[in-house]
Amino acid sequence: MSSSLTLIKPTTDLKEEYLSFYDEWVQSKEEMIPWVIEKDPTNFDNMIQFLTNNEKGINLPTGWVPDSTYWLINEENRILGVVNIRHELTDFLLTRGGHIGYGIRPSERKKGYATKLLRLALEKTKKLGIKKVLVVCDEWNIGSYKTIKNNGGIEELDFVEDNGNVIKRFWIEE
Repeated sequence: MSSSLTLIKPTTDLKEEYLSFYDEWVQSKEEMIPWVIEKDPTNFDNMIQFLTNNEKGINLPTGWVPDSTYWLINEENRILGVVNIRHELTDFLLTRGGHIGYGIRPSERKKGYATKLLRLALEKTKKLGIKKVLVVCDEWNIGSYKTIKNNGGIEELDFVEDNGNVIKRFWIEE
């Protein structure tokens, strides 16, 4: 694993790299997590503005909270993953979303990047003043389960969705 991994704010400087990241995810046909990578990057400047507005709480849909998005990059500026940090919790986020949602590009999984990404994201939540961070994952997602545990996650009650999917819920105190 690369030693110099960094979280950066989304930038138009890495447009081609982000499009490569996005296309790889689309080709995988997997669910895009965190939700922000579902945002169509065809108009890249608009996508970056959307993410900036979300962080500032501008034009948020009713019931949404401000959130910050970061890209995990290595020293070659390859985007390895994305993290989305919700600044506060709604009832929905308390059961299904948590403060932090993250995803690693399909070709870069099982290399320890998620553990590092979550560790760096926890530094960002601390700067936001969030002392107790909720992170969740689906029960079947063993990789995320281990990532959260490796970052100090303490299990709380699971949440079962209407379709029977079990969401594991963890608190991490910084």
